[in-house]
Order: sequence, then C-alpha cells, then structure tokens
Amino acid sequence: MIELTDTNASKIAAEFVRARTRAGSPAMGMVMTLVIVAPEEDAAEAMLAAKRASREHPSRVLGVILGDARGAAQVNAQVGSGDGWGGETALIRLKGEVVKHAESVVLPLLLPDSPVAIWWPTSAPADPASDPLGALAQRRITDSASVSRGKSTAMRTQCEAYAPGNTDLSWTRLTPWRALLAAALDQHPLKVTGAKVTAERISPSADLLVAWLADRLKVEVTRGSSDGPGITEVSMDTKEGPIRISRADGRLATFSSPNRPDRPVALKRREVPALLSEELRRLDEDDVYAEVASRLVTLKRSK
Repeated sequence: MIELTDTNASKIAAEFVRARTRAGSPAMGMVMTLVIVAPEEDAAEAMLAAKRASREHPSRVLGVILGDARGAAQVNAQVGSGDGWGGETALIRLKGEVVKHAESVVLPLLLPDSPVAIWWPTSAPADPASDPLGALAQRRITDSASVSRGKSTAMRTQCEAYAPGNTDLSWTRLTPWRALLAAALDQHPLKVTGAKVTAERISPSADLLVAWLADRLKVEVTRGSSDGPGITEVSMDTKEGPIRISRADGRLATFSSPNRPDRPVALKRREVPALLSEELRRLDEDDVYAEVASRLVTLKRSK
C-alpha cells in the first residue's frame, strides 16, 4: 500500500495507474466500483469484508472515512492492488471542509462505464438515495442490524426512505429462510391460516420476515421473542397441522411438517462477506424487497 498525504483525487487516480504498471497488469478486469463509507473504528473490518467479496466481484474498492469537518481540508489515502484483492483499493481519509463534499473526491475515481455500489457497514443516512455519495450509486447497501442503537427504528427508517436500488443486509440474511419456507409450501400446498416468527427481541431481519410472510400469505403473522441467535423459529398453521422450521444454534435447523418425520436442514448464519457478495450479484431493483419494505411500514403504523 502506498501512503499519500495531503493529496487529491487526481493523484490517487495516478497512483492506481502506477500500481497496475508495477503489477504488470495495465488493464484489469474490474466489473464495478464499490464505495464503502465507514467510521475509522469500523473501516478495517469493512475493508476486510470487501476484500473477501472482491474475489467474486473484482472491483475498485474506495473506502471513505469521514473525519472532523472543522478546519482546513485534507485528503490522505492508502492506495494499492494485489495482496489478495480482486482489483484496486484505496482507503481515503477526509478532514475539514472536504468532508461536506466527499462526492467531489469520489466521483473522479469511479470506473468509467461500469456500475457503482455503495455500502454503509454501520450507520447509514436516513435517505441513502438523497445522500450525495449515495446518489453516485446504482446499488445502495445498508445494514440496520449493525447500528449501535435503535436497530428496529433504523430498519423502519430505511423502509420509509426506500428508493429503487436500496437494500439492507438484514434482508439479505433472510434468503435461506425464504427459500426454505417457499420450498416447504411447495411440498405442502396447503392454505396457511396464520404464522409466527420467533427471534431475538430486537431483530430487523425478523421484522422483515414478518412483513414478507404477511405480504405473501395474506394472513396475520405474530412475532415472538427468544434468546437467539437471530431468528430461531418460523411456524405456519394449516388445517393439517403446523409447518415449522426451528433453528436453536444458528447452524442446523429442524424442518417439521404434518404427517412426516422431522428432518435436519442446514441453515447456517452467514458472515458479512457472503452477504455483501450476494448483494453485488444484482444491481437492478429488488422488487420483492420494495414490496416488503412498504408492508413493514404499514404494519408498524398500524400498531
């Protein structure tokens, strides 16, 4: 990694070219630009997650740390390639007046004619699409489960501000659950009369799963609490008995259905790099998430 002190976007871009030349690869097959906006204390972990995701999605990864907005403007950066990265990387620290105009530093560094995704690994803007950095991206990724306080409130805020291209890793965590539940109803094409989601008391993913089931099944879905980890059980009532998926340890679930023996099902909780990789596979609008976000807001307002 090359350290650049009191630099600018032009010098960072020039260093990218020099890094490619030193690596003997003046043309690299990068498919997108990933911008990561994180506080100093979370930046290293977020960049490591992006590094692992870059093996599947070779990208130019721009980590942006927004420092104190007071004082003279200063841009410092660490720039490099290789070392396990699937593309190029720069960790950019902004201080002073430039913090208020971070997009002016990031915009010249975006790969031309390729999509842009932005990820807030912890706290995110209330309206990512209207954020100056968020407006640069086609895909805007938040994670309501990672905020320090008010996870459920953060999830509702993101749902209220939904715009095409928005998503949240709390929704991505539900992919295996949704696949299992859909498969369960394919095997048992019975009318569901009610459902229940049991999870940790504060779980944005559980809130979204309640909204998804209510939207798809058109039944009342109740919410139960457990010690976790995460979602521990989903049950759907039918005239022949409940269809139930229980996961007490965060790794292996038990699938119970009427008139059939219980079956073990792999349902491991996934780490952030795997979630990020999944989201970067699609850069178009997630229509299902859009509908679920709207339903969650409706359910919250009705309480």
